[in-house]
Amino acid sequence: MQRSVGRSAFLTVALSLGAASAVLGQPPQRPPLAKPAVPQGFTVTVFAEGLATPRHIAVRDNGDVYVTLRSGQAKFRPTDEPGGIAALRDTNGDGVADVQTRFGSPDIDTGLAIRGDELYYASTTTIYAVALDDELVPTAAPTVVVAELPESGSGHRSKPITFDDAGHLITQVGAPSNACQRDAGTRGSPGLSPCTLLDQHGGVFLFDAAARNQHGVRDAERYTTGHRNIVALEWNVSARALFGLMHARDGLSELWPDHYSEQQDIELPAEEFHRLDRGVNLGWPYTYYDPKRRQRMVMPEYGGDGNTPAEPGRYREPLLAFPAHWAPNDLVFYEAAQFPERYRHGAFVAFHGPVMPRGAEVGGYNVVFIPMNSAGAVTGEWEVFADDFERVLSGANLPARPSGLAVGPDGALYIGDDSGGRVFKVRYEK
Repeated sequence: MQRSVGRSAFLTVALSLGAASAVLGQPPQRPPLAKPAVPQGFTVTVFAEGLATPRHIAVRDNGDVYVTLRSGQAKFRPTDEPGGIAALRDTNGDGVADVQTRFGSPDIDTGLAIRGDELYYASTTTIYAVALDDELVPTAAPTVVVAELPESGSGHRSKPITFDDAGHLITQVGAPSNACQRDAGTRGSPGLSPCTLLDQHGGVFLFDAAARNQHGVRDAERYTTGHRNIVALEWNVSARALFGLMHARDGLSELWPDHYSEQQDIELPAEEFHRLDRGVNLGWPYTYYDPKRRQRMVMPEYGGDGNTPAEPGRYREPLLAFPAHWAPNDLVFYEAAQFPERYRHGAFVAFHGPVMPRGAEVGGYNVVFIPMNSAGAVTGEWEVFADDFERVLSGANLPARPSGLAVGPDGALYIGDDSGGRVFKVRYEK
């Protein structure tokens, strides 16, 4: 039996972008819109602006764009608008959404995906589905697909959504911890052994995408284990495999100053890119990956000192090790033909960057391209694809924060910036 969410919780607010464009007959004075730098031959349009914390993006076959608007993030939002889902439509094909509508309940967080004629989206504990029809805003009431997922705390609460080719909905439950310490956040506190957080957290879970009213992880298949947080989670249709990027830990020098310097805290540990096969253990909280040594190391909470390698072969090695603290927040594989052939089958990753820059060495705040083949193997060095976003965050001089990616039916790449409140559209001009 399906459980529907009442229309009272399915708020719809429509906004014509021209309706608020004049005050006393005069257009508002705005500075020129900044756009990210992209490789030669590509063009960027500001597809939509003024959005409240745009997170993940899904594009329908007809070109309609949907974006989750993360709730509970007022300090990062350019406005005081509640969360929900932004529905965007470009009616004249100029690369700019001239219809912008918001709908959905204010508890919506990050996860968003389209499967057939249904839009799936997530709060921190619940995944919903709603039937799409000919309207931009769905007229049907949403239903609950999965409820009672562990919330994982404010930092690792996101439930990304993707689907395999066997009818499964795939999501993750992040771990509300740096390293599963006995006394969380306490200098020198050892880790729990075994880590009891891994009973319900730190894993990827599979659900029946067509079923409704599933309950938490008890109705799921635990697909992988041993990660801290994977917001960038995506099924690769060409390779028929799941991939993800893990947010690695913080606080090495703060919690273990005898073993790690402040400079090492900037450089460690790597953000890991993995192929997530069934049964894989990524090693959290017992290990981390050192990008300079190119080696998995024992966490200090479990006896490591910065120089102790982990047991060989016990945990999965990453396909790539990205710089520390870059915070991967979305992943998409490019299977379209609009971009040059070298991009086919490759991956784009949105790096959110740390909340506060830790020093000149810490980067991120960009979109990276990883060349790959149809089997899901990395075939070359990763490269920065989009960078130099406008540096605006609540009026402070802090970087923009890419957080969502999607490929449209025309082959364009959509990039969301949740601090600047914008969605960009990138095309290749042949």
